[in-house]
Amino acid sequence: MATTAVTLLQILMLTTSLLAGVSSAGDHNPVYSPCSDTTVQVSDGFTFGVAFASRDNFVYNGSLQLSPCDSRLSLSSQNAQIAVFRPKVDEISLLTINSSSFSPDNYGGYMVAFAGRKYAARSPNAFVANSTYTITSFTLVLDFEKGRLQNLYWKRDGCTQCSGNSSFVCLNEQDCAIRTNSCKNHGGNVDCSLGIQLAFSGTDKHFSALNSWYEVENLRQYSLYSLYSNLKDSLTSQYNSFF
Repeated sequence: MATTAVTLLQILMLTTSLLAGVSSAGDHNPVYSPCSDTTVQVSDGFTFGVAFASRDNFVYNGSLQLSPCDSRLSLSSQNAQIAVFRPKVDEISLLTINSSSFSPDNYGGYMVAFAGRKYAARSPNAFVANSTYTITSFTLVLDFEKGRLQNLYWKRDGCTQCSGNSSFVCLNEQDCAIRTNSCKNHGGNVDCSLGIQLAFSGTDKHFSALNSWYEVENLRQYSLYSLYSNLKDSLTSQYNSFF
């Protein structure tokens, strides 16, 4: 599937470095398509996509879970959407999609993060929203080996951040959700823009360790919201300032 085969969303990407002494070296990665292969080093840009569709649309022939870059999924004919991001390697980033122009429940309610073609990698399906519940906060880890992406996976905290808060519902003992009818784009008063906290693990093409995931783990005991001071009027500012 070419990257133009699926309608691109209007997206906002906020990248904030939380690491002391991060190199200011330029971006040496010339690959900008999420459906192309590349190897990267610390501080390079890395392009990946997040596709939104129904859970069944990410499965081929009933059982084979393919990357959205694989044309056999035919996502372009399945009312799918894709957001493309280019964060810096080994920087903790917050990626957001404005809910004023996008409602995940209108496009199947599930998402898959992906990158690569010959060396394609994709995350497991992640539920985002349906007519009843909406999840707005996720943590995604990109795992590299010698600079090549090997895996993408969603890291859950088991609802510890919303435990005891009646504004939230804990789904499957792993995700904090709010009721969809509370969202502004469904008649409520809460900004339900999707936020993905991104971190890296593994090694770059020079065998340097990617440590931002460990920084996220260390920071989980604190409120991360204050570290993203440019993000205004998000769900996290309205409900306990958590990620």
